[in-house]
Amino acid sequence: MINYNELKPGVVFILDGEPYEVLEFNFMRMQQRKPVAQTKIRNLISGKILSRNFAHTESFEEAEIDFKKVKFLYSHRDRFVFCDIQNPSGRFELPVEVVGDKAKFFKPNSEVEVISFKDKIINIKLPIKMDFKVVEAPPAIRGNTAQGGNKIVTIETGAQVAVPLFINEGDIIKINTQTGEYTERIEKGK
Repeated sequence: MINYNELKPGVVFILDGEPYEVLEFNFMRMQQRKPVAQTKIRNLISGKILSRNFAHTESFEEAEIDFKKVKFLYSHRDRFVFCDIQNPSGRFELPVEVVGDKAKFFKPNSEVEVISFKDKIINIKLPIKMDFKVVEAPPAIRGNTAQGGNKIVTIETGAQVAVPLFINEGDIIKINTQTGEYTERIEKGK
């Protein structure tokens, strides 16, 4: 059992039958009142973030969360096919509801991490930064810097990303998969 004052950032516990991860923890004690733990927690199934206070009498069950590296193979009609890294024949599918908007950054044969709770896959974790090839980029028009010098390009997975004007078709760029933002150009296209 986890006591209320052990809810440090990164701790995963069960609340109302669902796993939650602590993002922020602040211990608060006001005069002549009982101490309270102010937390910001994320539901690992739905991804919703809540602000919640816990009293000193509360305790929680520790969540058994498993992390496993797998390889993304391909997608077909809102189904995403993955395989075990050590056992390529051990394939499994996940629906679009589990994958969510992370699907726009899936490249064939890329490694991702699946998060399981009670032997059921509840979420997918991508590497924070990944490299992608720009497949479609409008030309940069000289003097077009009124919007801060950005343009929208299409990367190899079909996702659209705002990038600086100097990015062209064929360039390899690095994207932060958590925010969906451009971070740097890795290689200039030929």
